[in-house]
Amino acid sequence: MAESEAQYYDEDEDEEMPLTERDLADDAQWKLIQKNTFTRWANEHLKTVNKTIADLENDFSDGLRLVALIEVLSGKKFKHVNRRPNFRTQKLENVTRVLEFLERDEGIRIVNIDSSDIVDSNLKLILGLIWTLILHYSISMPMWEGEEPGPQEGGPTPKQRLLNWVQSKVPDIPIKNFNNDWNNGKAIGALVDAV
Repeated sequence: MAESEAQYYDEDEDEEMPLTERDLADDAQWKLIQKNTFTRWANEHLKTVNKTIADLENDFSDGLRLVALIEVLSGKKFKHVNRRPNFRTQKLENVTRVLEFLERDEGIRIVNIDSSDIVDSNLKLILGLIWTLILHYSISMPMWEGEEPGPQEGGPTPKQRLLNWVQSKVPDIPIKNFNNDWNNGKAIGALVDAV
């Protein structure tokens, strides 16, 4: 009996393994959706300086398009940038300047992202960086329709502001977080209908 139980558990473990591998694969559906969405967001800003991103994963690797994006978003110009980065060290230098600028001058906390991650085309961390930029430059800055102006310091975080906006669009559905309140699909369906 113990042998058949062991066989039963082994079979369950084998069945779950492909799902985990599929979710962690480079082409996992969530990565593709974020990659496409974030590429469009970046291109929307870069079009003001006649630049585009075709592949989010690789186009920031020399730092030049990342510099251009940050210049557009922040309204500030970088003085020292390697305009023709041929060597890895020059690419790392460009990306390092951007990351340091974001932390020092813009007050954006960059966590677990190093310049080598961008140069080496680590998609997951690039997506994390772009999401951080979206939170800072698109969600925390503009006033949304119906939102009360408040003091900058001590006000709601960008995540809280986004949650408040979602709650205002779908008041009949109790949404208190961005995790398990979305599991049954009702919240996303109601939000799509509302906007």
